[in-house]
Amino acid sequence: MNNVTKVIHIDEISKYFYQIMTFLQKISYLCTQYYQFMASHNELGKWGEEVAADYLLRQGYTIMERDWKSGHRDLDIIALDGDTVVFVEVKTRSNRVFTDPETAVDYQKIRHLQQAANHYIKYRHIDKDIRFDIITVVGTMDNNYDVDHIKDAF
Repeated sequence: MNNVTKVIHIDEISKYFYQIMTFLQKISYLCTQYYQFMASHNELGKWGEEVAADYLLRQGYTIMERDWKSGHRDLDIIALDGDTVVFVEVKTRSNRVFTDPETAVDYQKIRHLQQAANHYIKYRHIDKDIRFDIITVVGTMDNNYDVDHIKDAF
């Protein structure tokens, strides 16, 4: 009888081990999907910044800096429009199903952009007028996209 109890105990352990392994496989799959999504998301964002920079150049702007870092904050594009330094936040989305991309520039994001811009102005000794713009790129990388430029956004 003692041996039967041990066999049942081992069967239960095997059952739990199988359940744990199945659970870990699901977690591994979800992590892989998440990392693939984030890689795709980051690729879309970089593409959107390229589109925005090209757009600004076609509009006669001079690109001064791209992806300028101030600690953990960054400025996507810093451009010159005549005598005005323009800090451009680029928001890229594949569609407008959930919300417009510019709504992602909330109060906290604006504050961070202003802090990074202040650092840039001091670091580069800028003595010009400044402006904050938002450029949204909505669409796909197969040349099917829309660009909206919101000047003096905040």
